[in-house]
Amino acid sequence: MLLEFGDRDSLAEASQSLALVAKELDHLELESLYFGEYDDLPAILTVYAGAGGVDAQDWADMLLRMYERYLTNKGYSVTRDEYTEGEEAGIKSATISVRGDRAYGNLEGERGTHRLVRISPFDSQARRHTAFAGVDVIPDMGDEKIEIEVNPDELRIDTFRSQGAGGQHVNTTDSAVRITHLPTGLVATCQNERSQLQNRERAMNMLKAKLLVLAKQEQSAQLDEIRGENVEAGWGRQIRSYVLQPYQMVKDLRTDVEVGNVDAILDGDLDPFVEGYLRWRRAEHERRTSA
Repeated sequence: MLLEFGDRDSLAEASQSLALVAKELDHLELESLYFGEYDDLPAILTVYAGAGGVDAQDWADMLLRMYERYLTNKGYSVTRDEYTEGEEAGIKSATISVRGDRAYGNLEGERGTHRLVRISPFDSQARRHTAFAGVDVIPDMGDEKIEIEVNPDELRIDTFRSQGAGGQHVNTTDSAVRITHLPTGLVATCQNERSQLQNRERAMNMLKAKLLVLAKQEQSAQLDEIRGENVEAGWGRQIRSYVLQPYQMVKDLRTDVEVGNVDAILDGDLDPFVEGYLRWRRAEHERRTSA
């Protein structure tokens, strides 16, 4: 109508108002993606080397750098709870605590196996190698009592000398604690606290949180099985491929989000995958609740 009347000033004003409304709607839609029970909680993220030898350990270190850059750029507070170096390069594992707005909600989608394809810098013949690293993410419930029973007879508790920066005390005493839940193979490690007792308490809270997340995943998988669907559980699955050779592409296998700028992703630009997962999660939730 404004075009018909030639009222270009009003048309410009209406277009500007429409753009503001569209922006507000996009914001509200994004807000609606955070419906998870633990989305608002801090998070504990663990990266560990998988199959692929020294390449896998180097890949785990690259992933840790990627996450720390992403979180720092987003204004999150990041603390290293555990850091175990590899023999030749990279890391065997590392655990970080993340505090900030919806830390768990934004990191939950990173849980799973990440695959890297590249020309190995550790191969004298410059051949292409595939390496895997695992990422685990659990909500950090702090001092809250987690309602889950753990049989002490099913735990193996190991103590060892802490690695990495942390002062003289951390590096010269066997204060680090690793707790293994034997029936599931889940492991929780902490070396950041000043005493073995504090590390043990922190590791036990982390283990309980992992068991709680696993129980919820198994419950969801059982519901899908009852409905006649064959949906693989989230533990140990390949969720994303990072290909550096013979072409460059990062693709999430759940959401089909793909990005050609691999360097930007490895430098911490994870927003496309974080938002893609949140939208995919909502769609999966709606599918389950409507079935």
